[in-house]
Amino acid sequence: MFLNTYEIVYILRPNTTEKVNLEIVSEYKNLIKKNGGYDICVQHRGRRHLSYNIKQYYDAIYVQMTFKGNGQMIGMIEKSMKFNEYIIRYLTTRQDKVIEPTITV
Repeated sequence: MFLNTYEIVYILRPNTTEKVNLEIVSEYKNLIKKNGGYDICVQHRGRRHLSYNIKQYYDAIYVQMTFKGNGQMIGMIEKSMKFNEYIIRYLTTRQDKVIEPTITV
């Protein structure tokens, strides 16, 4: 099984509180860990002005997550983000580097 490095950037509604923001981050970190992902790095990019409005919002809160995992978990994460009421947009990209896991006995 090959593991790739993935990056997910998602945009939260601007009226999302810090508490809800941290709950969403921990929810997705736990989902990634539960499905075999590791090396999770979360960067809060803060509130930024959008180039064009999305669902009548002109500002939004950006969060970037980078992790290593397999491609099967991406579908689950994106489906969860699709139905999350606080997330208004998300984008997942796969980095070029492929990592083979090492098995220790």
